[in-house]
Amino acid sequence: MTAPLPGRPVRGSRTGRPIMAILDLLGRRWTLRVLWELRGDPVPTFRALQQRCDGVSSSVLTERLTELREAAIVERTDRGYQLTGQGRTLLATLAPLEEWAGGWSW
Repeated sequence: MTAPLPGRPVRGSRTGRPIMAILDLLGRRWTLRVLWELRGDPVPTFRALQQRCDGVSSSVLTERLTELREAAIVERTDRGYQLTGQGRTLLATLAPLEEWAGGWSW
């Protein structure tokens, strides 16, 4: 499976509009958790990232990392797995959602 990217058909859009591509990617199991766990310093190993994402199988984590790397949101460097500039911008864009969720009440 390839990463949903702008210009490619994705779930909900045959045209691959950029907003639909990112919503498709973010809507996949464990994607948001992986991004959340990479919000700080690089995570040195696959195993360490898997432990941070308690419960994710190695096959799903591999799939998500592959998709996020194809989308240029995550990279693997000599320091470990980390967000790219695009990835940091994406998380900054989601920050208001975190703030909203903190005040969410019934």
